[in-house]
Amino acid sequence: MMERTIDFTFANSLLKPRPQDGHKGTFGHALIIAGKYGMAGASVLAAKACLRTGVGKVTVLCPHKNNDILQIAVPEAILRHDPSETLFSEAIDIEAYDAVAIGPGIGTSTETALALHEQIKRIKESSQKHPLLMDADALNIFSQNPSWTDDIPDGTIITPHKGEQKRLRDAGINLNKFIFVDKGHPTKILIPSQDIYTCPYGNDGMATAGSGDVLTGIITGLLAQGYNSESAAILGVTLHALAGDAATAALGSHSVIASDIIEFLPEAFKIIRGTSH
Repeated sequence: MMERTIDFTFANSLLKPRPQDGHKGTFGHALIIAGKYGMAGASVLAAKACLRTGVGKVTVLCPHKNNDILQIAVPEAILRHDPSETLFSEAIDIEAYDAVAIGPGIGTSTETALALHEQIKRIKESSQKHPLLMDADALNIFSQNPSWTDDIPDGTIITPHKGEQKRLRDAGINLNKFIFVDKGHPTKILIPSQDIYTCPYGNDGMATAGSGDVLTGIITGLLAQGYNSESAAILGVTLHALAGDAATAALGSHSVIASDIIEFLPEAFKIIRGTSH
């Protein structure tokens, strides 16, 4: 087992070069399934963070009643409408996408649970590789239905907070089979081979609603750009933490909100590259 503390040199070594002649197709297409009616903010934050991480395109699968919020809040995102007015209720074809994130703010209704299970099975059975991140209510649904766990694709990233971790463990689900982002301070990334990476950055200002949705968007943006799941998790956690540190330095830990972390992502990239002033 290897244990390593992440530093700027290591994080920089994971960054892929961006070709100067690239276009939006070069940098991947992410699908984010998030935000039931009343929780549109989860999809807004995840989509904005994904875009700010350098992905070429983001599609958000959303209920009809969230359309106007998302069109105004994230005009850069493509919207795909669920048949339901208010819920994620139906699995979709995922062949057009390079990475998928599911879970923030989707709720745990029976209709959504069944749609989630079908969506996960489609991703696993696809002839193409679609890296997957599961967060928040997606994890809560699986803790309520532990027999579905075998349908989760190998290499899936999970990003549970402490309460979600407890629910998964209480359901008998082995977290070691996933790339497990153990959120907290310090955040640890546990790889199924038993390698552990510790991120020493981040601060209490990041303990705010929506911060986890931002992390979901960052990691998904990296996955869609072709980073392998291990690198996307490690680099995504580091970018998230450094952006949080930059936001707290500018605003104070009492005043940081999740969208501030997104705004300071450019600074996080500069810090890793050694070009920050």
